[in-house]
Amino acid sequence: MKSFVFFSFLLCAISAQAQSDKYVAAMKKNLDLFDSAKTTQDFQTVANNFERIGDAEKTQWLPYYYAGLALTTSGWMDAKIDKDANSTRVNSLCDKAELIEKNADIYTIRNMAATQQMMVDPQTRWQTYGQQASGALEKAKQIDPNNPRIYYLQGQSVFNTPPAFGGGKDKAKPIFEKSIELFKKEQTKPLYPHWGQDQAEIMLSKCQ
Repeated sequence: MKSFVFFSFLLCAISAQAQSDKYVAAMKKNLDLFDSAKTTQDFQTVANNFERIGDAEKTQWLPYYYAGLALTTSGWMDAKIDKDANSTRVNSLCDKAELIEKNADIYTIRNMAATQQMMVDPQTRWQTYGQQASGALEKAKQIDPNNPRIYYLQGQSVFNTPPAFGGGKDKAKPIFEKSIELFKKEQTKPLYPHWGQDQAEIMLSKCQ
């Protein structure tokens, strides 16, 4: 009986390891595709791939996160994208991710989705989507105040806000500096988000 139990446990362990290896391989393949993506269609294809990985795994939040990141990236680069429809899908992916794990990086994706919706018509949409965007970063800070991507995105918002409304490069500079300081301390695990430092350094150079 003990031998049977041990053998069953061994089979489960081997199966789990095989599934884990398959997951890691699929993630690495699609992260490479993400890095080489150039067009809206490329990013949407990558997003679809990541969502399928998430749906198959059921216990991993990272595939949904990267699917959302791919869609927000295409939202920034393509003016023709329907920002409301795109952001609705992004938030749906965030919902799936948060059923598995609630963390600061997911809220950074929500921030970008809301910001893109606000930028369709800032004057009329600020009260709704502007507050959603800033609220997402505040929730992210409550979960992990040392996440550098929070401050990169906050710095972006302040940088693009007119000085008359409390923004501008002088106000954004210390926020980007904090972001870069945290990036240098960040210890990322394999497959986990690590983007943002290069962008923060570029933005800091614009504040000089």
